[in-house]
Amino acid sequence: MSAILIIFYVLAAITLSTAFLTIYSKNPIHSAIYLVICFFSIAGHYLLFNAQFLAIVHIIVYSGAIMILFLFTIMLMNLNKEDEVHKPRITRLGAIVVFCVLSAVLITIFINSKTIVGDYDTTGEDFQSIKKLGKILLNEYMVPFEFASVLLLVAMIGTVLLSKKEKTNK
Repeated sequence: MSAILIIFYVLAAITLSTAFLTIYSKNPIHSAIYLVICFFSIAGHYLLFNAQFLAIVHIIVYSGAIMILFLFTIMLMNLNKEDEVHKPRITRLGAIVVFCVLSAVLITIFINSKTIVGDYDTTGEDFQSIKKLGKILLNEYMVPFEFASVLLLVAMIGTVLLSKKEKTNK
């Protein structure tokens, strides 16, 4: 077996196990940490596909920004085990059954799939170049890029204002 295939199987095992632990964990902070590990293993898959830029953007956006927002949300909600409504065992059993069935379906599809044999057409243009992506992003898509940044800034300010507790005069 080649080294890349071994790395793929290890990353796949990490991805599936941390995704399962994200759903099955009782502690929301532990779920968020398992999700971060899952995101990093998915970035490893991107690296195996020779998509370095996509892997780095995935780490920055999902593992960085979105998970920080999740953790802030969890901490702002102040989830305690005493306040948490315990789900019945049948719900957990149902989640495990659905996970196993979906895993079996995906493994069956993977085993029965056929690889594409033959050459593919190339134009000679490098679409993964960071230089090319930067030119497109900051020339053709400059306005949507700025709108997204303003939208994120407004959302962050709104979150801070909503989480701020008002002082009561007593």
